[in-house]
Amino acid sequence: MNLPYFIAKKVAFSNRQSFTGLIVRIAIVAVALSLAVMIVSTAVISGFKHQIGEKIFGFWGHIHITSTQINRTTGESVPISIHQQFYPSLDTLGKITYTESSELFGWELPWQADRKTKGGIRHIQVFALKPGIIKTKKEIEGIVLKGIGNDFDWSFFDKFLVEGSRLELPDSLQDGIVLSKQTATRLELGVGDKFIFYYVRDGEALAKRFTVTGIYKTGLEEYDRKFALVDIRNVQALLDWAPDMVGGFEVSVDDLSDMEVFSDYIYMEVLPAELYCESIRKKYPAIFDWLALQDINEVVILALMLVVGLINMVTALMILILERTNMIGVLKSLGQTDWGIRKVFLYNAAYIILLGLFFGNLAGISFCILQEKYGLIQLSEENYYLSVAPIELDFISVLALNIASLFVILLFLILPSWLVTRISPVKAIRFK
Repeated sequence: MNLPYFIAKKVAFSNRQSFTGLIVRIAIVAVALSLAVMIVSTAVISGFKHQIGEKIFGFWGHIHITSTQINRTTGESVPISIHQQFYPSLDTLGKITYTESSELFGWELPWQADRKTKGGIRHIQVFALKPGIIKTKKEIEGIVLKGIGNDFDWSFFDKFLVEGSRLELPDSLQDGIVLSKQTATRLELGVGDKFIFYYVRDGEALAKRFTVTGIYKTGLEEYDRKFALVDIRNVQALLDWAPDMVGGFEVSVDDLSDMEVFSDYIYMEVLPAELYCESIRKKYPAIFDWLALQDINEVVILALMLVVGLINMVTALMILILERTNMIGVLKSLGQTDWGIRKVFLYNAAYIILLGLFFGNLAGISFCILQEKYGLIQLSEENYYLSVAPIELDFISVLALNIASLFVILLFLILPSWLVTRISPVKAIRFK
């Protein structure tokens, strides 16, 4: 028989109406609240990173292939031929193992690193950019036209079209354009309205008429206010390009973690010398740096909540030991070892922690489900890129939080349980 466990079961919550019972209940609530906050914070931060990343990648893809002469100052595309060996066959590329040479100060090192991908290339599509100015009767606004072709993946944009319809790309060239909600509101434009787009080519100011066919809203205000979608043939005409010239290619991968590996692989192994390959993370680092800060916030929240639960459990354990001083003296006089008695209180503490974890899981998961279904917490879309706090509940993460909380708290409770060894049997038996 496991005597410490048997005794722990008998004494657990035996004095529910006493002061000790109140302390135990407070400890359970503290552990429950700590775990609930950890579950919710992890789910919200994961949701933020996934949904904002999905918006950025849906707008731009994961990897850009452009000319090495690209002009980052003006944002205008440099023409490259659409007739490339990798287009459109690149999207048939599956999982790869890419062996990368290691260098130090320009010297090639004798060892090499193997980089494996979890998935392959999902899609490749053409694009071209042309900056200019939209002028209406009342307003004027700078904009960048993003030209797209028949290979454009609409699965992302269809979710964010709030008015009108997607661009139709028939054989005959049309003047349709899809504006962001932010731009349309500022310029007082609606579906069916026409406006003039002014641009510069070879030092000459020119104009082109467009008709609004659709309005989108991704919530990424920084990008929404800058870009509009048009037929790529319109951009080719504005830039005076041949029909087989494009600004570049957007590549999407199956697994986000493969983005940098494929970017390096395509650049080193696939592209000709006049083309350049860059991941969207390197091209627009600011927003990804902001997302990386959320990882720090998550660690801080988890650490603080764990400390709160730990402090309350240490307090509860010490009160339990002091209340059971007489029992400790009797057990010592009967020959029970210090470690055996300490295990009694550690079993008792584990029972309290497990109860706290149960209620914490119940509260945390329930809140996440309610938030996901009803959107209880609203956000400022201008500041957070989302109108509702997102939830991405990963049950593996929840399980890891439970195991880590139980293990860490019990580990730290071993030290205060040392108080048992300081209790004298003779004095303890006389203690009332």
